[in-house]
Amino acid sequence: MGGWQPLPDELPAEVRHFVEQLRLLKDRTGLSLVALGARTAYSKSSWHRYLNATQPPPRQAVLALCRVAGVDSERIGVRWELAVQAWPRPEVPSAKAEGAGGDEYRDDPTLPWWDTPPEETEKAERGPGGRLLRYALALLFLMFLMAVVGVVVLG
Repeated sequence: MGGWQPLPDELPAEVRHFVEQLRLLKDRTGLSLVALGARTAYSKSSWHRYLNATQPPPRQAVLALCRVAGVDSERIGVRWELAVQAWPRPEVPSAKAEGAGGDEYRDDPTLPWWDTPPEETEKAERGPGGRLLRYALALLFLMFLMAVVGVVVLG
């Protein structure tokens, strides 16, 4: 791992192993952090934090890296779960911890559209956004029908 910063000695073994695997995947892509950010929808600075173990990456970032590297994400997904459970948490004052859910790691809720699981896509299609799409398609169909009728009547 040529140009990488050394990882902190106090990192748990699960985190160290996971970050080393992420680094290997990143190296396999041959991309810079800027290019990796452009291909995965996670910024250069985010990848810098993830690859130097200062912040756990969201699952979707790991899956995006696997996709860019052309590897199966199943094994790294298991390593991600183990690492996130062992990841050192910053000290949080107890009043904030109680209101924020304590020491529980919260995954990044934002997903690029290409990483949205199918069941969430189906929910979105049934919701207001899906209804808007149906209205737009119905309007498009009516416009097409009116154009055909106009050609037939005038032609």
